Amino acid sequence: MEFTASTIAGFLNGDIIGNPGTKVNMVAKIEEGQTGALSFLANPKYEHYLYDTKSSIVLVNKSFVPSAPVSATMIKVDNAYEAFASLLRLVDQSRPRKKGIHPSAIIEATAKVGTDVYIGPYAYIGENCIIGDGCSVYPQVYIGDNTRLGNNCTLNPGVKIYHDCVIGEGCIIHAGSVIGSDGFGFAPQSENEFMKIPQLGNVVLEDHVEIGANVTIDRATMGSTFIRKGVKLDNLIQIGHNVEVGENTVMAAQTGISGSTKIGKNCMFGGQVGLAGHIKIANGTKIGAQAGILGDVKVENSLIIGSPAIELRQFLKSSVIFKKLPEMKAKLDSLEKEVESLKKK
Repeated sequence: MEFTASTIAGFLNGDIIGNPGTKVNMVAKIEEGQTGALSFLANPKYEHYLYDTKSSIVLVNKSFVPSAPVSATMIKVDNAYEAFASLLRLVDQSRPRKKGIHPSAIIEATAKVGTDVYIGPYAYIGENCIIGDGCSVYPQVYIGDNTRLGNNCTLNPGVKIYHDCVIGEGCIIHAGSVIGSDGFGFAPQSENEFMKIPQLGNVVLEDHVEIGANVTIDRATMGSTFIRKGVKLDNLIQIGHNVEVGENTVMAAQTGISGSTKIGKNCMFGGQVGLAGHIKIANGTKIGAQAGILGDVKVENSLIIGSPAIELRQFLKSSVIFKKLPEMKAKLDSLEKEVESLKKK
């Protein structure tokens, strides 16, 4: 699709600096811009690219004042990053959407499929399933018996949803993810053997949840594993059985949450964060990458990092001391020698 600067400015309620008739038909990073591309500048460290970019239009913050001439048409908006994201959503939504049911798809007779859906090749929909209106089920998706999908969900290729799970409206699940696999439940027996504990619960994804690629969310032993409204999970994340992830919480890749842990609303986890089981994380908690959380986080809006994790300011002070340990060790050795010398005297 092709847009003019005046059309984009109108959509974003922005101010044009340059030619209102400038046209774009693609998006690009500001450092990789080319004629006909739309870019944005939000981070000051990328400002120098603005003066050489070949992009035709660049979104900038209203507070931005260039320090050199800019050949591209600029559109000033309140928040360039958010505005660019809004445009990407507009472009994505304008793409043609697949519809219809492929002949190779298998839909059991007791399943109910809504209107305006797409079900791709070799997808399977089990007994008593309900597929909401406007859903897209891509090739080789498996949906187990008694599973319910709300309206306008997207299941990308190879997604597997086990039996009895519930998916809310507007959810997106990316390729290779598994929802509702058995939780890690085994009872120790004699002679170092383990007896499997049946996992009789399910997984509930509330509305507008997005699950990245190759994520595993285990079903509950009893009851439900809950992923609450608006949660966003990156790729390669493990959510254990009976976990609850609060509304609008986001997690970066390779995070692992052990069973029965309860995570509050509006939390943010960096990559490779690990949480022990049966703990509670307060609302608004922010956890740095590779942190290991062994106990409850009781104070809301805490910033913690490290393994085992501690409060951010304590971690930064400790890091300074850690760097000085070799020097401190040398001083301690020298003092010990002086003390021994004094003792001999």
